[in-house]
Amino acid sequence: MHILVVNDDGPPSTSSSPYVHSLVRELQQAGHLVSVCLPHTQRSWIGKAHIIGQTVEPTYYRPPPPSVLPAGIAPQDGEPDNAGTLHTRPHRQAGDDAPEEWVLVNGTPASCVQIGLYHVFRERPPIDLVLSGPNFGRNTTAVFALSSGTLGGALEAATCNKPAIALSYAFFSKNHDRDIIAEASRHSVRVVEALYKQWPQDRSVDLYSVNVPLVAGVSTHKTVYASILQNYWREGGCFVAEDVVEDDAAAASATDAEEEKIRASEQQQRAAAGGGSTPSATATPGKTTPSSGPAPITHRHFKWQPHFTDVYRSVDEAPPGNDGWAVREGLTSITPLKANFFQTATHLHETEFQLDAPASTQPATAADVPLSSLSIAEPATKEQAPPSLASGETLYALVSYEDPYVQPIILDALKAAVPESQLQLLTAAPGATAPTADEPVSLQALLDGVVAAETASSPKILQITPYEVIDFDYAASHAASTVINSYIIRKALIRKHFLANTVEQWVAKRPQSVLASHVKRTETFEVDYAEFLDDALVEAFDMRASLDANEAMEDEADRQWWILKPSMSDRGQGIRLFSTMDELQNIFDGWEAAQEEAGDEGFGDEEDDHNDAVAAADLRHFVAQPYIHPPLLLPGTDRRKFHIRVYVLCLGALRVYVHRDMLALFAATAYTPPWVTTASGDGEEGSNGPDLAAHLTNTCLQDEADKGDSVRRFWDLEEAEGLENSAGSASIKDAIFDQICRVTGEVFEAAAVAAPIHFQPLSNAFEVYGLDFLVSAGAPASSSSSASTSASATSAATAPVTAWLLEVNAFPDFRQTGTGLQDVVAQFWADTLRLVVRRQVFGQASGDDADGEAGGKEDEEEERGGLVLVKDVALGRR
Repeated sequence: MHILVVNDDGPPSTSSSPYVHSLVRELQQAGHLVSVCLPHTQRSWIGKAHIIGQTVEPTYYRPPPPSVLPAGIAPQDGEPDNAGTLHTRPHRQAGDDAPEEWVLVNGTPASCVQIGLYHVFRERPPIDLVLSGPNFGRNTTAVFALSSGTLGGALEAATCNKPAIALSYAFFSKNHDRDIIAEASRHSVRVVEALYKQWPQDRSVDLYSVNVPLVAGVSTHKTVYASILQNYWREGGCFVAEDVVEDDAAAASATDAEEEKIRASEQQQRAAAGGGSTPSATATPGKTTPSSGPAPITHRHFKWQPHFTDVYRSVDEAPPGNDGWAVREGLTSITPLKANFFQTATHLHETEFQLDAPASTQPATAADVPLSSLSIAEPATKEQAPPSLASGETLYALVSYEDPYVQPIILDALKAAVPESQLQLLTAAPGATAPTADEPVSLQALLDGVVAAETASSPKILQITPYEVIDFDYAASHAASTVINSYIIRKALIRKHFLANTVEQWVAKRPQSVLASHVKRTETFEVDYAEFLDDALVEAFDMRASLDANEAMEDEADRQWWILKPSMSDRGQGIRLFSTMDELQNIFDGWEAAQEEAGDEGFGDEEDDHNDAVAAADLRHFVAQPYIHPPLLLPGTDRRKFHIRVYVLCLGALRVYVHRDMLALFAATAYTPPWVTTASGDGEEGSNGPDLAAHLTNTCLQDEADKGDSVRRFWDLEEAEGLENSAGSASIKDAIFDQICRVTGEVFEAAAVAAPIHFQPLSNAFEVYGLDFLVSAGAPASSSSSASTSASATSAATAPVTAWLLEVNAFPDFRQTGTGLQDVVAQFWADTLRLVVRRQVFGQASGDDADGEAGGKEDEEEERGGLVLVKDVALGRR
């Protein structure tokens, strides 16, 4: 790999740039070609600046030879000089004896990137990666990152369409131990190499900000993804005022000396972060003289002296998970970034900003041409603001979704759907942030004293909270005016063994159903103790026959493999693969042994997203299905298996919508067939089995360092090669989406009609679901025990791919979408709440009503946004 190294601290120096040569040497020892272009002097806090009108002039630095201590690290008595040498002209003779040479320019870090990429190193191979740093100090939190020259260099590289990494070393002591620096450099090279190898191909990341704490053993500590903490300068700010002494007014300290003082001050302020700051001698802001005018301005000079205590205090006050917290805990933090400004209030995009009415009513013109005709934008076609709803009624909304990832998204979506004048948000209690199951919410109590007496009998209410705290009693007694975000009963879909029974009953009476060829046949059973497993499988005829047949096959590739799932668990926990009865028995024996060792409380940690064990309470109901092989593997995905996450809206009783913007979630490693085994591959200590990292696509089970580009937009994936859609379309993705829509609509209808005891849609409720589909390559056989020769099954058999329904999740974990694709979740909720508010809360019909007015199709499509109506079942409860 050819790496361009830049920084903002300048050439090696014990006082201002002690790390860069150590890093360059480690990169070279790892086999990389390294080209170096640095500012000729300290350029910290300059961001992504260029100096207008400047002619940038280079000089040339030759670092000491490999036999000498890296430049920038202070030598001890008796050690040779390691300062390197500076030259006005480059060494022109090539060959093995030619000295290593860096380019220094009298510019900024961003200038170094431009000159390094496009000029001084053009005779070398193309540059693969720009590495900016390592910075002399941390670049955590927004206050540091927004001004950082190190980040500025990486941002400049990203805008030049080059992968870029900003690397910073967070020191905690001025004692720069050479062993700690060497370990940090070795560790940084590993991080850089891994990031480059896993760089997302969907352009969701332009650059990474990496902060490595300078602590002993850093290479053995975790490396985690972390957000940039949003913090702000407080009263201290970045400058202090000084009275002007005329005789000394022209005196100025050298830049390097000032920077060294700042770094010393940084360490002192960190130690004192818990205490208060000394008030400045400046005048009180806003103070006026006794006269009527403002106070006169006092002539002062202002010295750069940032108040770092603000930064460290903000980290201490913030919850864990941010970059400042990670470094404080001795962890290496990685923050994926785009080379743009973060966008907020996205619901306002593509709408017109409303100005106050001008004093004159005459149209503004330019050369007698109305300004409206000079616009370079298309006329606005979307609603400029939420339309007024019903007869000016107020919507009282309780939004407390518990998940900090999706809570602000829901609030933004609701505010985009309801005019501000008609929306009043309710809070659970003074000072409370969210209701809980231990303290359930009472809508009536929240409304008392808030709703006007004349409307107190039936105000419009919308409750969006976790299932456990929904006020079902109030919603039932005020069905005409209250909408809640969950049905009371929906086990027929969200429990794996119930879902299996639902599909089995539906297909038994309707063998032509699309579910017959898009849901794998499922064996359900209960196991209380591992020794009774054989008895539990007495009625699992198909699976027992398959396992018996497998025993006689010497070649495991010829076997039919099965997948085991605990029915009550989620987040991918407890999933295992097996092909024989002995393998299945070993799985249960291993679980039981681990449970006995852990005690009565079991060994599953519900708070641990990366724990694939199973809580003791979940070890009873199980489902087993034939393993789907081979999965569809697409170009540009490193041959990793993936499943599709589909967000679904169920409205009332019963309309079902699929959101078109779907996600693809990838396994951590390249796909291998289930018969390819590794040591302890099935998760049981000391056993051999399939490598689950290649098979399980639930990103909850992946460490942050492994996730990389594990979540992508489905529609951004490359098309499969050599496959054609039997319907004549060139797009396999369109064929997959069509199958997903048909299966989704059918499975909800099956639950509502065939399992009404366990799925009971309510007219005054809506619910969002996450459905998971796995796509197999090749034509499917009918998944039911009785194969169908119907038109539906025949059509499925001719398709080059098949979308198999895996499971249905209520209250899906939106966090797995990640920050890079958060707009997918935002759009889903915007479309959902627009439909909920208009149709359910305020009863405004749209074109998909049976009694909708003719000509309303355009309004209906506008209302739905990305939601596609896939089933409309009249259950008599609308």
